[in-house]
Amino acid sequence: MKNTLGELEQTILLAVLRLGDQAYGVSIRREIALCTRREIAPGALYTTLDRLEQKAVVVARDGDPTPERGGRAKRFYKLTREGRVLLVEAQRSFRNLMAGLDLLNGTTR
Repeated sequence: MKNTLGELEQTILLAVLRLGDQAYGVSIRREIALCTRREIAPGALYTTLDRLEQKAVVVARDGDPTPERGGRAKRFYKLTREGRVLLVEAQRSFRNLMAGLDLLNGTTR
């Protein structure tokens, strides 16, 4: 079965793309909140990131441990090629559904 992306997965992946090399848990949550005014619970974020990693949609790497984090390292995320393909497919499908609609101005078919 082909991988597909749910709404939360797409939202997280878009935040990862926007953040580039600075995509780690706290920054991803902050980016989503700033762009969507939606608060993602930490547990939901990390569960979804783990699932995306299992699907080979993102790869994770550990940064250097920092004293500010009690010696713990940040875990940074990056889209894989497959992740980008799935995100493009999801966005294309969404655009097709939105074609001819202008919901912000109340226009539907």
